[in-house]
Amino acid sequence: MVNPPPDDLRGVLRSCLNVDRWVAEVADAAPFDSLDALLTAAREATPFSESEITEALADHPRIGEKHAADTAAAEFSRKEQASLDRDSDDDHRVVRAIAEGNLEYEQRFGRIFLIRAKGRTRPEILAELRRRLTFDDRTELAIVSDELRDITLLRLEAISEQVLS
Repeated sequence: MVNPPPDDLRGVLRSCLNVDRWVAEVADAAPFDSLDALLTAAREATPFSESEITEALADHPRIGEKHAADTAAAEFSRKEQASLDRDSDDDHRVVRAIAEGNLEYEQRFGRIFLIRAKGRTRPEILAELRRRLTFDDRTELAIVSDELRDITLLRLEAISEQVLS
């Protein structure tokens, strides 16, 4: 398999997760001969420090909101949250509760609430948001790191053809 040139690879990786150290570690592990090798390198480059989480969250919209930018990362966010637009059993109370929960979370933890949206309904996300509001800062930071990793791995799987051509 032929991996893209290093600068192109870094750009593709950055679209999945905008954390300089992570991009460098994964890119340095190239070339990748399989999706498993790529995902292993990505997993081994985690967990993330608090400053890296802040760096990554700067490129994520609030759950339930659309990403304003026109970038590859924004397109990932739109696709990941698309299932929320199709929830047929949702009502305005759930949408409003998530918006209110987002604000409460931001006041409590000083960052946006991050969760892997793909495959989850709004009621499931709301339940998880409420549960995570009960955690201490250290516990929640570890969960955010795990969520970032899970989102990133899904993104890498989605674009693996660009990395493993």
